Amino acid sequence: MPKMRFSKIRIYEFKDLIRNKKQPKTLDVLLSRKKQKNNIRCVLIQKNTEDSHYQLQDRGPKLADLLENRDYLDAFRSFLQSEFSAENIEFWLACREYKRMTSSGKLCNKAADIYKEFLHPMAQKEVNIDQHIREKIKRSLVKPELTCFDEAEMHIYRLMEDDSCPRFLKSEAYQNLRNAARNPV
Repeated sequence: MPKMRFSKIRIYEFKDLIRNKKQPKTLDVLLSRKKQKNNIRCVLIQKNTEDSHYQLQDRGPKLADLLENRDYLDAFRSFLQSEFSAENIEFWLACREYKRMTSSGKLCNKAADIYKEFLHPMAQKEVNIDQHIREKIKRSLVKPELTCFDEAEMHIYRLMEDDSCPRFLKSEAYQNLRNAARNPV
């Protein structure tokens, strides 16, 4: 195998240059000289910054932000209904409500209701989860705990985050709501 030559270069973090107009912080990376112009695959060596939550791009609101605001939640729910996938948000909301329950007697009934409504193979609002998750939940219904739906809830959340949320952020409904929030009457 031929030896590859690497050169050390410095890349400035654009976020600090644009937003804060501070002195740029640097990232040390190794780039292959041969693929430097055509391919942007880098091996990150060290990140010299104090902020561990640094993001290079600001991609707009996250799903978590939308779900916290009542107006955006309602708009997102309407959007999912128009795409025939409202069962995802309804399941996620049912799981959140389930986690807030304190009575163990009601816990068992609510868990069975959630399973019948969203997870049973013949449910009208069946959500798209893996069979092994479905079976694991079914076994846990004998003595349900507050965490019995966590895996399915996270699966549906990721599905909405990766699939539905980006489409919603591009939708006319979101744009209108955002513009209305910026320009109150």
